[in-house]
Amino acid sequence: MDIAALSMAMSQEKIMNEVGTAMLRNALDVQEDVGEEVVEMIDSAALERSVNPSVGSVLDITV
Repeated sequence: MDIAALSMAMSQEKIMNEVGTAMLRNALDVQEDVGEEVVEMIDSAALERSVNPSVGSVLDITV
């Protein structure tokens, strides 16, 4: 068994694991930001409903 090749393979696998973890951390941060924005949108919609309760209660559709 070639010790140098094994060492290189293990090193590459470690780097790939670190890259994968960093990418998942970044994706999690993005999803947290999106979640915060959704909560803000819901809060602003609730504020609009409290000021004008008839908004969004009627839907006119013509087919």
